[in-house]
Amino acid sequence: MSEAAINNLTIGTGATLAPPQFDDPYQQRLHDKQRLAAAFRAFALYGFDEGLAGHITVRDAVEPETFWVNPLALHFSLIKASHLVRVDHHGNVVEGDAMVNKAAFAIHSRVHQSHPSINAVAHSHSRYGRAFAALGQPLQPISQDACMFFENHAVYDDFGGVVMELDEGQRIANSLGANCAAILQNHGLLTVGSSVDAACANFIIMDSCCHSQLLAQAAGELKLIRPEVARQAKQITASELVTWGNFQPLYQKLLSQDASFLD
Repeated sequence: MSEAAINNLTIGTGATLAPPQFDDPYQQRLHDKQRLAAAFRAFALYGFDEGLAGHITVRDAVEPETFWVNPLALHFSLIKASHLVRVDHHGNVVEGDAMVNKAAFAIHSRVHQSHPSINAVAHSHSRYGRAFAALGQPLQPISQDACMFFENHAVYDDFGGVVMELDEGQRIANSLGANCAAILQNHGLLTVGSSVDAACANFIIMDSCCHSQLLAQAAGELKLIRPEVARQAKQITASELVTWGNFQPLYQKLLSQDASFLD
């Protein structure tokens, strides 16, 4: 993120708001694993945990053809960086001694493999995302927050049951295109980002936008933001800096309450 981009979004002086940069890929790996563990704590905080469903992944900085994922059946609120499992795109566990949700592999491996610029993927069966996904329609630009998804998310309408096969995962990856998110009809939400921070924050905001649109549609006719205005807002709200930055206050809260996820 350029200094000019940061200056365009801030006033005053102080610590620079920007993603950290690492020369050592092993330091990047540790950072990403700790942020991934924090993202699971965030999902637990928002109630995005339900049974065995839900997974967040991050591409490994040392071996990019592998990714880190949560172990099967460990509650999100308990996950630490040391619990994470590293898997390759062929379904081999290359680091860690826990089982991994097969659906997580089928979806996330195809997204990571098909989209080299995507470093993190988040998916869960959240309450409002799941309800909105049953409508099979896109989010509308009804608020500043929703504008970040304007012309920036897909609707995958070919639900084929629990995703156990790579073909289904590949179709989801293909439907995503260059967007930051997908609504999986009759299933839930999927968001992506260049960092765990962005993918997690995008998911939280998207679920909230689903909730808002459900409420607004139930109350009456939607008043949409004009396309040109929605696009202008999206340039800011969907930028790499803002999507990463949206996670930082939540990360600070998680860190102050229980920093055990760093272990």
